[in-house]
Parts: sequence; C-alpha cells; structure tokens
Amino acid sequence: MLKTTVFSQIIRGEILADILYQDQYITAFRDVSPKAPIHILIVPNIQISTLNDVLKSDTYMLGRMVMTAISIAKNEGIAESGYRLIMNCNKDGGQEVYHIHLHLLGGRPLGAILDR
Repeated sequence: MLKTTVFSQIIRGEILADILYQDQYITAFRDVSPKAPIHILIVPNIQISTLNDVLKSDTYMLGRMVMTAISIAKNEGIAESGYRLIMNCNKDGGQEVYHIHLHLLGGRPLGAILDR
C-alpha cells in the first residue's frame, strides 16, 4: 500500500491548489514553492512512486504529461522564449515527493542545469 502524497490529496480536492488542467489521466497545478516565475507541476492521477516504477502501460499517460506541458507553456507565454521540463528520480536525483511529477519551469533565463 502506497503512502498517500500531497499530490494525491490535491488531485482528490482535499488540498486547495491553483489547478490549471485536469482530466482522467493527469493534473497540472502551480508549485507552492516556485523556483522560477512559472513553475507548474504535472502529475499522473494515479500514484507512481518513482520513474523506476513506470510500466509500459503508463506510456500514454507520460506522453499526455509532456503534451500538456507544451500546451501550458504556450498558454503561459513561455513557449517561444523557452522553458525546462524536469523529472527527478529518488533521493540523489532530487525527488522530494514520491509521486512522479514533471516540473515545467520558465519565465526567465534558467542557466545551467547542474551546479558544478
């Protein structure tokens, strides 16, 4: 049994969030601790703990996450200037919530991906 996550609670409407998009597969909402002027999280409505737990049957949902990110980037006015999509996996990858999610970041130059 998976431990319920804050994302699961947002999806079910138990926690308020600025939801930009929701359908039967995914939910997209603004991050409460943004790392860029535009920071949106796109999550599957089913809880998948890490990218390592993704199944072949999840392919459509993952594609839908990316296509939704592209659409939101256009709606937010950052598609032409550029944006970044990030998925973290496990502790060393920077994952904090164990419910996979795609970060859509933009609204300013984002610089290098890694601190070195």
